[in-house]
Amino acid sequence: MSVKASESSDKTFFYEGIASEFDATMNMYDTSKRVRIVFDELLPESLSGKLLLDAGCGTGWFSKKAAQRGANVVSLDLGVGLLKETAKKVDSLLVAGTAMNLCFRDHTFDVVVSSEMLEHTSDPRISFRELARVVKPNGLFVLTTPNKVWHFSVVLANALNIRRYKGYENWVRWPDLQTWSIDNRLGVLEMRGFHLFPFQWKLFHTLLTFLDRFGRSSLGKLMINVAVKARKN
Repeated sequence: MSVKASESSDKTFFYEGIASEFDATMNMYDTSKRVRIVFDELLPESLSGKLLLDAGCGTGWFSKKAAQRGANVVSLDLGVGLLKETAKKVDSLLVAGTAMNLCFRDHTFDVVVSSEMLEHTSDPRISFRELARVVKPNGLFVLTTPNKVWHFSVVLANALNIRRYKGYENWVRWPDLQTWSIDNRLGVLEMRGFHLFPFQWKLFHTLLTFLDRFGRSSLGKLMINVAVKARKN
């Protein structure tokens, strides 16, 4: 195996390698906010009986919330370590696989949810296309991902060795999400930003939460994270 291939594998499976300790290291302010934005703000519709894919389920927080809302949940991530952590939180169908080549037929799911997974793939455009492919006609697609205008912060943090995460960091632009939605027959219903500045500063969480209300304005395009809700045509 070449060095380049080995490095690629290390990046792909980085989060699988820290699965057992991931909950202890994640920022729960951010995680809780994303769960709230996805399910309370972007998916107020009834999920009861809906077949929902949680793509890039991580340790299962989004799968848990979806199941609490009555959805029949399929939790997908790269390896069994992350899926074992998910199984501790929720009784869902666990699938090990990659978003780059989903192991599902076209038009399988009523709802596809993916939060902060897209940027951790080697080609976000392909992963986005795969996620859109498995949404049923008239089904819903909800995704959050970091905004590329803030990618410099990751580069700086890595250079200063103050950030432990070593997976792919292929952040995308707000216009990319709009274009990819059109290309994949997704009609965008809503886009919004959240986190106007880094959420690691606990002292400013109250202010950050207040500023999130402006995420649907032009200010949203300058925020660290982007959320999109779309319906399959």
